[in-house]
Amino acid sequence: MGRVFRNEFRLMLHDAGVLLFFVALPLLYPIVYTLIYNPEVLRKLPVAVVDDSRTAQSRELVRRASASPSLEIYAYCADMPEAKRLMAEKKVFGVMQIPYDYAEKLGNGEVAHVSFYSDMSLLLRYRTFVAALTDLQIDVIQDITGEKISALGLESLAGDMKAPIASEAQMLGDTEQGFASFVIPGIVILILQQSMLLGICLLGGTSRERRSRNGGIDPQEVNAPVTATVWGRALAYTVFYFPMTIYILRFIPEIFNLPHYGNPVDYLLFILPMLLATAFLGQALNYFMKERESCFIFIVFSSVLFLFLSGLTWPRYAMSDLWVWIGNCIPAVWGVEGFIRINSNSATLPEVGTAFTAMWILALVYMLLAQWVTKYIRISNYGRNKELS
Repeated sequence: MGRVFRNEFRLMLHDAGVLLFFVALPLLYPIVYTLIYNPEVLRKLPVAVVDDSRTAQSRELVRRASASPSLEIYAYCADMPEAKRLMAEKKVFGVMQIPYDYAEKLGNGEVAHVSFYSDMSLLLRYRTFVAALTDLQIDVIQDITGEKISALGLESLAGDMKAPIASEAQMLGDTEQGFASFVIPGIVILILQQSMLLGICLLGGTSRERRSRNGGIDPQEVNAPVTATVWGRALAYTVFYFPMTIYILRFIPEIFNLPHYGNPVDYLLFILPMLLATAFLGQALNYFMKERESCFIFIVFSSVLFLFLSGLTWPRYAMSDLWVWIGNCIPAVWGVEGFIRINSNSATLPEVGTAFTAMWILALVYMLLAQWVTKYIRISNYGRNKELS
């Protein structure tokens, strides 16, 4: 096993493609992904106003909107075609249209409508607009209600007018309520798994090519039992990957000020069975690696599927039983669940025991599968090439 370990390290260090997946990809992908989603929270989005009412009430509404940290009144437009032109030129990302009867309906105690049009090219802008306009609506309704109470001669009550139900949000984990803080802690786990699988399968495909040229024997492989071969390779991949794991899980959140509340010892111990399970899974997938380029066909396309199965973009409880079962077979799915709880919500290792145990079970299952695949490859390639010779 020690000889296999050293030999696998040598193969990794002398293969530029493997170094690209094992080193360059984990180093650069987390940075690229995080930069894409920065800034996390949008502020002072430019908005055009079409005020057909031109009353004190409409001007007060616009004044309150401009006081919001999320909105900035860019221009007053004479009509909607002018506002549409500004939006088409990307000078504004939203248009607020106040109808001519806005003040009249408020005075008559009727429901007054204000239309808002949002540029949907970026959903973060839409979310910011919705949150800001909801707060604005609640604020205006509270003042209008106070004025009605005052008009009834109950000034003392109007002065102390408060909402019957007060709401206050305390965001746990994602305190910034930013998209990067929400998605990057899960994405980095998927990066760890996918980059390791790509590198292992690249090595496996290269080994199959050497076997096809040398009568079913890989001259670069150490002559060792199947169990020693599988474990030696798995330990080599895990040890090689551990510095990248520390960099991704420990330093990337600190560099970009993402949530990092958990104990590093807890999440590094937690991620160990995921790395082992991935190392064994990669060796099991070598069954499909007939040549060096096969890894791109079998691994790259699965990244989007694993992203959905992890529950980051669609909650796992809303999936059918089939997809939940498939997700349970993927080490990174359990890794995402447990790491987010530790990293963002300060969970301890015992509190993520279900995911921790599941990854050890997957490591055992994929170890047995990797042993069978390794033995099969040796026997089948040797026998096939012997018949041809």
